[in-house]
Amino acid sequence: MVDKNFYVVKENVTLAQVAEVTSAVLQDEAKAGETIDSIATMASATANDICFFYDRKSKEKAAEVKAKACVTTAELAAFLPEGVIKLISENPKIAFIKLNEYMYAEKMPTAGIDATAKIAPSAKIGQNCFIGAHVVIGDNAVIGDGCRIGANTVIEHDCRIGNGVRIENNASIAYAVIGDGCYIYSGARIGQDGFGFQMMGGQHHRIPQLGRVIIGNDVEIGANACVDRGALDDTVIGDGSRIDNLVQIAHNDKLGRGCVIVAQVGIAGSCTLGDYVVLGGQVGLADHLNIGSGAQIAAQSGAMRDVEAGAVVMGSPCVPFKDFMRQVAFLQKNSKK
Repeated sequence: MVDKNFYVVKENVTLAQVAEVTSAVLQDEAKAGETIDSIATMASATANDICFFYDRKSKEKAAEVKAKACVTTAELAAFLPEGVIKLISENPKIAFIKLNEYMYAEKMPTAGIDATAKIAPSAKIGQNCFIGAHVVIGDNAVIGDGCRIGANTVIEHDCRIGNGVRIENNASIAYAVIGDGCYIYSGARIGQDGFGFQMMGGQHHRIPQLGRVIIGNDVEIGANACVDRGALDDTVIGDGSRIDNLVQIAHNDKLGRGCVIVAQVGIAGSCTLGDYVVLGGQVGLADHLNIGSGAQIAAQSGAMRDVEAGAVVMGSPCVPFKDFMRQVAFLQKNSKK
């Protein structure tokens, strides 16, 4: 359930409002004035809740729903009990997001700068920003309007942060230019040295990393993820990309628009990803690879060669999905002999 200690909850929402917000059709107009208390799962919903039913595989569970109302498709509505008020939606998943955003909001701190924050005199702070305890902002850094910067975060000299950026506790930002509307989660490390060494005189000698990290608009970077700055060229994260927790993005990597990089992925240096590439959890990419737009690489796969646009691959080394399944079938068949 949603805890009101952590979230602002809109109460007494009517089914007419639900229908309007979600673009759903209320089957029984006489029920338009009925109210709901909260959104719940199909299994946990009670007599004053609303739930969402969009997966045909859950049709047996649907028969046990005890919610007051349910948003579902015209096809699936027949599986719900008689007494449940039905709202018909073309896409209940999107309807869920819309109603969630309408009914619930995080409690946001009031704009202001904590007395313990250390802000260089030459730094520029936009309007209506919240800057938490023990934040450090270096010389000539620029912070846009409406930003939220959590406790103990460090933003190094000359970094530029766009408007409406949220940076959670204990993050560090260096050598970076960040666009508008980004969300940097707790502990993220952006702009650290790339991992580059050359053997000189029997010792590993660090290669200077002189590039930046350029992050577009509406990008999310998960907790404890690392995005290294480039050696000469910049490391670039395209608009709308989503990077999960514990991801490593190395120097000079370039991600296109809308990429989704799931937890524990490791991308070696100088890789180029097109638009809307998806890398499943724990995928590893060798360096200097090109991954075409729309390609999908399944979890725990390893890529050592370029991947064509739109391809779906898996395995280590990764191969097209159908080829991988043929390999699995072959091994299963022949291991029984």
